[in-house]
Amino acid sequence: MEDIVVQINSPETGAAGDERPLPPPAPEYHSWIGQNHATDAASAAMRQDAAELAERVIEHYRNNTTHEVEEQWTEPVDNYLDADRWLREMDAVHRSVPLPLAMACELPGPGTYKALDVLGMPILITRDRKGVVHAMINACRHRGAELVEPGCGVAKRITCPYHAWSYDLSGELRGVYAEKTFGDVPREKRSLVQLPVGERAGIVFVSLDPSAEHDLDAWLGDLQPLLEGLRFADCHHYGTRELTSPNWKVTLDGYLETYHFASLHTKTVFETNFSNMMAHDTWGPHQRLGAALRPVADVVDLPPDKRDPGDVVGAIYWLFPGLAIAGTWRNKIAVSIVIPRTATESVTQQIILLREPAVTEEERHAADQFGEWFYEVVRDEDYATTYGVQRGLKALAGTDFVFGRNEPGLQHFHRTIHRLLDEASR
Repeated sequence: MEDIVVQINSPETGAAGDERPLPPPAPEYHSWIGQNHATDAASAAMRQDAAELAERVIEHYRNNTTHEVEEQWTEPVDNYLDADRWLREMDAVHRSVPLPLAMACELPGPGTYKALDVLGMPILITRDRKGVVHAMINACRHRGAELVEPGCGVAKRITCPYHAWSYDLSGELRGVYAEKTFGDVPREKRSLVQLPVGERAGIVFVSLDPSAEHDLDAWLGDLQPLLEGLRFADCHHYGTRELTSPNWKVTLDGYLETYHFASLHTKTVFETNFSNMMAHDTWGPHQRLGAALRPVADVVDLPPDKRDPGDVVGAIYWLFPGLAIAGTWRNKIAVSIVIPRTATESVTQQIILLREPAVTEEERHAADQFGEWFYEVVRDEDYATTYGVQRGLKALAGTDFVFGRNEPGLQHFHRTIHRLLDEASR
């Protein structure tokens, strides 16, 4: 009788069950923060904060502890299942807050763009000839055709593939094919529909509500100068890949704790990180996980000025509602943007950034290895598991999940969602 193989992981995963292949060798990392000697205020503040965070992580290592909050938190399983609640979450969260949808280096100069879909809304982010960022609905004002396929690119003008109407990178209508026979078209009334957009600390934020007025400085608060010191805008975009993923909260729950490293990532992340050992910080709805890296054991007895924070802490900055930036203090950075599609599915963009461009064959190979390792670990370990979580939700209806005192990131994430839903219902 022929063997039957049942796929138990993400739809993109080629292998299943015990046949899952081993990931490629873990990439080599090099600290960037220890080599950064910029004298501007943001860089100085970032380095001071990093040194303090490293000391906190070292203290956890000495005591074999991790950051803990006062109590556990229970979250009803029905909050992951309820399609009506998902719609309310989309209105209270994704259609109400500024969404981090691109890294500035994905649009590295005038005449560049990024197109993507968010909750069924086609969005086009551009950088015009003066370097100013714009966001607009990616649909022609003639008959609504999609102007640009999803992805990043370069263009002097955006031309509709349907009837060749053309727009400049600020979204203004510039050309109407055969206007003599079509009839006069008032340009100002047929320009692309603009969306509120802002650029801060190398991150581009877009609102899905055309009438929204967001204060990005207030939204980021005291986190903003630390992000500015990380100089994401100076990075180089190496590549982007996408993964389908489960319900957005099921997916993001896996990004917000280090408790699972030893059990789920035995041969991957756990080889470079300690499990269940981290420092944790919040700024409004945003947060940071400072995971303990294994080299901390080699420097624990050194004086603070002899330690490189990039060798001690794996700092993951997480911007609400779904942007995770890992490797922030290193020479290679992995960015994940989790975007909901439906109540049961989301899509994750994995964006690889480099501190220095990959010029030589060796540098490109190292960048490829880093991207492949990150992609396969997330696909074959994290998302294979979270798809399993999603399959079990209906059977657990009426029960609840419990987030431990050692899972403050999960608690903060869900408390923020509850607060925004409560505010929206008033």
